[in-house]
This record gives sequence, C-alpha cells and structure tokens, in this order.
Amino acid sequence: MKLVTPLWRWPAQALAGLLILAIQIYQKTLSPLFGPACRFEPSCSRYMIGALRKYGLIVGVWKGIGRVLRCHPWHPGGYDPP
Repeated sequence: MKLVTPLWRWPAQALAGLLILAIQIYQKTLSPLFGPACRFEPSCSRYMIGALRKYGLIVGVWKGIGRVLRCHPWHPGGYDPP
C-alpha cells in the first residue's frame, strides 16, 4: 500500500475537488429554484459527486455526463447508483 499519492495525481484530485465544490454550490443555490426534476435516484448532481469520488476525475466526469444525457422524459429513470 502506498502512503503517498503520486505527484501526477494531485492536479486531477484538485480539479475533482473543485468540481465537487461547484456541484455542491449548484445544489444549494440553483437546484432549489428548479425543483425536483431528475428521473433518477440519486439525483444527477449527487450521482456526479459519487462518481467523482469513486472513479476519479476522468471516469467520474464521463459517467456523470452519460447520466445527464440519459435523464430525459423518455427514459423510465429509477435507482441508478454510481
């Protein structure tokens, strides 16, 4: 087990942290204005945060974008964890 994160991973972790912060700001400020609109549980923003924490920046963003693209009126929605 490595106790120190390699230097090349720090920028990706920092960007993921900033993206999570931006999503949390969205959740607290803009999301309440739109009301519950997501067809999935957890919501798309919570899914993106979970995917970033579980998979890291690149895969987390890829999975989050895919989730947002699936969130439309013709998809049945439902439970879909990251």
